[in-house]
Amino acid sequence: MSIKSLIINPGSTSTKIGVFEDETLLFEETLRHSTEEIAQYASIVDQKDFRKQIILDLLAKKDFDINSLQVIVGRGGMLKPIPGGTYAVTDDLLEDLKIGKQGQHASNLGGILAREIGDSIGVPSYIVDPVVVDELMPIARYSGVPEMPRTSVFHALNQKAVAKRYAKEQNIPYESLNLIVVHMGGGVSVGAHEKGRIIDVFNALDGDGAFSPERAGGVPVGALIKMCFSGQYTEKEVYKKLVGGGGFNAYLGTNDMREVGKMVDEGNEKAAEIREAFILQVAKDIGSMACVLNGKVDQIIVTGGIAYNKIVVDKIQERAGFIAPFTVYPGEDELLALVQGALRVMNGEEEAMKY
Repeated sequence: MSIKSLIINPGSTSTKIGVFEDETLLFEETLRHSTEEIAQYASIVDQKDFRKQIILDLLAKKDFDINSLQVIVGRGGMLKPIPGGTYAVTDDLLEDLKIGKQGQHASNLGGILAREIGDSIGVPSYIVDPVVVDELMPIARYSGVPEMPRTSVFHALNQKAVAKRYAKEQNIPYESLNLIVVHMGGGVSVGAHEKGRIIDVFNALDGDGAFSPERAGGVPVGALIKMCFSGQYTEKEVYKKLVGGGGFNAYLGTNDMREVGKMVDEGNEKAAEIREAFILQVAKDIGSMACVLNGKVDQIIVTGGIAYNKIVVDKIQERAGFIAPFTVYPGEDELLALVQGALRVMNGEEEAMKY
């Protein structure tokens, strides 16, 4: 019997939903929210009823019978650090989403909305591989400063999804493989997947690894300290240089690799050099994760929006291809990844994780 699901992926100014029958997308919609609409609410969780109603209104507009759904799946939010997997939205998990255990973010609403809609029609609700997935081995947490341990914040949903996709295509259990997964989007995360666990990963948000279209990655610490205490910048301004205004944005004024490619094609030597620097840094991250896996790497998987750029991928492969073969899965299909996580539980392939 087929399983119909509603997938909810909230962003800061949009709510993306999809309705699936098994893994077949029946329809999807990105519901945009104006700054004025969002500004009415004092906190993320205060937006819940507003976002819920527009989802229900859309389903009604499409004459879709909400009672035909068997499961509701939401994007996971800023929970406590947890292993990867599919989690039922229990009372404890729901409470941590509401209070924002590790911070307030629109993705927190995914599980909250899934639980409310699921409860209203008597079906289960889940979240899948939130950004706080933490499977780091203990020695990967050391930074050199006891007060600042390394943390696991990265593109867990897509990394896990493409790793499991590769395993399924090879007819090999994910838990039997050693993989390096490279996600290249607005941020870059490179993770070492050892036998089903991501035992080390570069923090994709604010402090590790390669620079990216919007983020600075690892920067010279001494120079950063001097900037912070120079009196020229506020804390918020410095953080913006690292997250949002860093990387390609800082060097070239764009966060679009396609625009960078146009600059290179038009003879912009600076753009060409910066693109080569990005390629070098990503390759260095891959090399680091190969050492984490003791050189025993079955496959390197490249994914995210920049994976559509053949020139970039080919040049990364030129530098790192000696480590292992490359497989490329361009883009990031978050809705499909969420539904696949729920289906693995609904079909008995995995047990739901306990929060």
